Amino acid sequence: MRVLVIEDDREAASYMAKGLREAGHVVDVAHDGRDGLLMAQTGDYDVLVVDRLLPGLDGLALVQTLRATGNTTPVLFLSALGQVDDRVKGLRAGGDDYLVKPYAFAELLARLEVLARRRMAPAAEARETVLRYADLEMDLLTRKVTRAGRTIELQPREFKLLEVLMRHAEQVMTRTMLLEKVWDYRFDPQTNVIDVHISRLRQKIDRGFEVPLIQTIRGAGYSLRDPRKTSPHGDL
Repeated sequence: MRVLVIEDDREAASYMAKGLREAGHVVDVAHDGRDGLLMAQTGDYDVLVVDRLLPGLDGLALVQTLRATGNTTPVLFLSALGQVDDRVKGLRAGGDDYLVKPYAFAELLARLEVLARRRMAPAAEARETVLRYADLEMDLLTRKVTRAGRTIELQPREFKLLEVLMRHAEQVMTRTMLLEKVWDYRFDPQTNVIDVHISRLRQKIDRGFEVPLIQTIRGAGYSLRDPRKTSPHGDL
């Protein structure tokens, strides 16, 4: 994955670039909006990380200019401005995602990987109607869920939550990410609604089966993964 980080805080940009490179990605960095715009227009990037408040050209104007010229590279806005109105402005300007500072690097990395995958295979994902992981299967058309051939009845919100976990199998999904994808920002991130629904989902998906698939990643979130295949760190 090729990433362009446009961030005027040099220390923050260096930290981010170092982490992304350690994760195996190629990273370029710009420290002001005008340089960032030029690099985004002339480089072949899979995803852009754009700070909202930049010298030379602010992040909103930068992304609006890119979109006006037909550049569709996915953009993750990164900002200390975290109110709903701020996020809405970022998304309406052409951003694909919005992460508020301070952030967990694991969440930043996960969000960038999701944006890059969406760009690489949007048509394939749109055609996908059956999701499978281990012995778990979800038919999106009939809304039928089975595990090892056994039918599992889910409530609509449980179905959506499981769909998100299956689409991102073996990735760590933070509570914030799940709130955004399943509840559309309508709940305070401090709420326990995620934990309650995960608990109910576990009762239906994992209870009675030898291998639990819904894992808790301590200090990070949740992940759908087979412990026989992977080694999650700090699972409960």
